[in-house]
Amino acid sequence: MKEIEIKNKKFHVLKNHKNALDIQILSEKLTEYFDSYDYIVGDWAYGKLRLKGFNNKENKNFKPINDINKVDEYLKNNCAFACSYFIIAKIND
Repeated sequence: MKEIEIKNKKFHVLKNHKNALDIQILSEKLTEYFDSYDYIVGDWAYGKLRLKGFNNKENKNFKPINDINKVDEYLKNNCAFACSYFIIAKIND
């Protein structure tokens, strides 16, 4: 499993569909807002990267809308058809 580091945070790359992961652009968009999430999904639409955070049920910030078990549903219903996307998981020290 590939590991990346962005802004002194480490992540496992779980999926990189259609080579969607651009570390430079991700590092520009990744803010403290995403610190509370266990997973980050990035998808490309109209040349722009969109990010969404997801959590495990054990995370104190868990909400059903951000359930990682619903990521496939999110990709199907909220992303452009056949878009490029990636899923990364935060590595906790």
